[in-house]
Parts: sequence; structure tokens; C-alpha cells
Amino acid sequence: MQLDNNVKIAEEIKKMEWEPLMPIEKQLITWSISLGVVLLFVLYWVSSVFFPGAHG
Repeated sequence: MQLDNNVKIAEEIKKMEWEPLMPIEKQLITWSISLGVVLLFVLYWVSSVFFPGAHG
């Protein structure tokens, strides 16, 4: 039964048309990645300032 469902899902995915991303979706992806990278650097800086023993 599980195999039948997987095959049906795979067939349906193959039938789907490719839709390009809308400009707002591209902007949201860019903002999310940028925010993640900035927060990584901020958190690293905060940890190095307040917990200097943890950084070799």
C-alpha cells in the first residue's frame, strides 16, 4: 500500500508544471538568507565578547 502511494505521488509530481518564482518570493528568500548570515555573525560576536573562554 505504501509503495502505491509513493508511485502515485511521484507520477503527480512529474505531471506538475514548473512555475517560476514571483519577485516577492525571490525577495523573501534573499531577506531570509541575509538575515540568517547576519545573525550568525552577531551571535558569534556576542558569544566571543561575553564568553571569551569558549573561543580557543
